[in-house]
Amino acid sequence: MQPSSPPTSFFLGVLFLCFNVDYQILWGDLTEEVLKDGSQFYTTFFNAPPAIKALLHGMMGVGLLAGVYKLNVWDESAMFFDGSSLAAYVFAIVVYLSVVIPGLRTVADPVKDVDTKEDQIEALRVASAGNIIMIACLTLVLLLQAGQEYARRVDAKALAKAQQQVAVEPTAKKEKKQ
Repeated sequence: MQPSSPPTSFFLGVLFLCFNVDYQILWGDLTEEVLKDGSQFYTTFFNAPPAIKALLHGMMGVGLLAGVYKLNVWDESAMFFDGSSLAAYVFAIVVYLSVVIPGLRTVADPVKDVDTKEDQIEALRVASAGNIIMIACLTLVLLLQAGQEYARRVDAKALAKAQQQVAVEPTAKKEKKQ
């Protein structure tokens, strides 16, 4: 298992919980019931106890540190797979910080006489879209890590086969001479 897989999988789990609400907001009929459910869900999410927020942000940091740590061996695999995974993970964090959090703040704690009902609905839709973007980024991280493991296994098999052929060639040449 890759070092950043557990935090990535954790966040995908959280985002798939949100997807139940996001799907209705983005692709379903935007009824008052859907808006009420989305608003209640994200208000609860936004007003979570500090321990829950610390866990979420701590897991984010663990994933980021694991991604940076994997870059300590700078070879072709690290440049392509680890670098791309880290870029996708950082992009997901940026979307979270710059899109989702402000959107949830508008939904959960609107500014009086500034944020209208339409602003809250739009913020709910934007936050939901941000969650979908984060799901795509984090899925890409897992796919890149799986691709890296597959590439390592293919290389190991090819190396073992080449070493076996090198070991067999000298004995084959000796047998031909006799």
